[in-house]
Amino acid sequence: MTLQVCIMTPDRIFWNDQAEEIILPTNTGQMGVLSNHAPLITALDIGVTLIRSKSEWIPVALMGGFALIKQNQVTILVNEAESVKTIEPEQAELAFQQAKEKLEQAQGEKQRVEATVVFKRARARYQVVKQLTLK
Repeated sequence: MTLQVCIMTPDRIFWNDQAEEIILPTNTGQMGVLSNHAPLITALDIGVTLIRSKSEWIPVALMGGFALIKQNQVTILVNEAESVKTIEPEQAELAFQQAKEKLEQAQGEKQRVEATVVFKRARARYQVVKQLTLK
């Protein structure tokens, strides 16, 4: 049995297909979902989701949102989603390095919070393109 996975952003349906497994970046860590998972609603952190479809792992950068798991359907509502097809590897690596430096240099609570969000977004995009080079 498979899962029906639908990833929606405010402006489009990003992904709508079947998968054998999905790993979600929740606010409390990564969570794996297989067929017949218990019903659940969870908040999603900025990070990479991994979708296993036809024995291939597909990485997708998610920029925060929610996931509903019910009756072998996984509905994901996110602010933004990106795949390896839309991310320029060199630009992602540069943005990641710059975000890391800004986070290390951040002073005060407000700067740290803002730098952390930028860092998480850059890290998710960079991890998606690194997945491609690891194969």
